[in-house]
Amino acid sequence: MSAPNTPATAQAALPPLETLVACPACDLLMSVPELTSETRCRCPRCHHLLYAPRKQIFAKVIALSLTVAILMVGAVFFPFLQISAGGISHASSIFDAALAFSDGLLLPLSVAVMALIVVLPMLRVTLLIYTLWPLSQGHRPWPQARRAMHFSEAIQPWSMAEIFVVGAVVALVKLAGLATVTLGPAFWAFGLLVVVVTVKDNLICDWTLWQALDTPR
Repeated sequence: MSAPNTPATAQAALPPLETLVACPACDLLMSVPELTSETRCRCPRCHHLLYAPRKQIFAKVIALSLTVAILMVGAVFFPFLQISAGGISHASSIFDAALAFSDGLLLPLSVAVMALIVVLPMLRVTLLIYTLWPLSQGHRPWPQARRAMHFSEAIQPWSMAEIFVVGAVVALVKLAGLATVTLGPAFWAFGLLVVVVTVKDNLICDWTLWQALDTPR
């Protein structure tokens, strides 16, 4: 008859923790699979995408982050739309719209608008570039790179440039029956920005990134 399992023997039977991974969606604990470039791995229980390593992923994400930063500058300061009605025409940028609420009790609203649709997206791409630049060159991560990446992931749900574009489109549909609306270059820049942000977020493989941050160079 075999002896009952003691805590020591049960712990010894478990594989090393560095060889295990938990699914972020359903918490299923499994062994880290053997992966090669362009290989995708999904959770066997909930089919959540776990790993999607790609060649030169860091350089691609940096390029897309720089594109987001350039588009954001143009989207903020170029005319967003022009409204014409009754012979009167007025063009406005996102920066002008935020300043329109900068008086009195509406000042917090102005600050919130600029923070959620401009400051946080710009801060997030800056943190990504700071984290990924040395990794793309094959060097050691810069100081506080892990903390920068953690903060970038924490503020992602609050980066609402995409939500702003959806709200702007809904508002433009309602305004179209009241006045003549002409879309400015900032509108198209924001639309392209949403596409680039979506591609960038789908391109990032968390497993590849954290493995690179934890691996000595």
